[in-house]
Amino acid sequence: MYWLIGLMTMGIFGLILTGIYMEMQPDKGVNPKRWFKPAIGTNLVIFVGAQVALVFMGMQEVMAAPAVAEAGGEITVGMGLGIIGVGIPTAISTIAAGIAVGPIGAASLAVLAEKPEIFGRTLIYLGLAEGIAIYGLVMSILLLDKI
Repeated sequence: MYWLIGLMTMGIFGLILTGIYMEMQPDKGVNPKRWFKPAIGTNLVIFVGAQVALVFMGMQEVMAAPAVAEAGGEITVGMGLGIIGVGIPTAISTIAAGIAVGPIGAASLAVLAEKPEIFGRTLIYLGLAEGIAIYGLVMSILLLDKI
């Protein structure tokens, strides 16, 4: 199983090194070398393949493990999936809030350059976009109470 983690690490390091290479030589980014696209594709395939294999091997390892009774209680597969399901609203709402805050913040800065007196309105719009993440967090807390 450790070799899969090594593959994932190599894939990430390959992507990071490629990004650093492209950042250091931005003029070559317009006309990249022939090896650039296959290298990125190979690194992504290695990383995603290693993640899928790690998840598959991890599931088999959990299913094959003998049941261990602990004093604090036992977490079953259903309980684990329930906890993952509780975290999904927070994850999706946080991503959605990030997607919303980006354009709204850029537009707010552009408007503030022309009309600084509407600073309060732009804060309200940013607050509404950020509220999406708070709604997801509240939903996760309410769902966690049901487990």
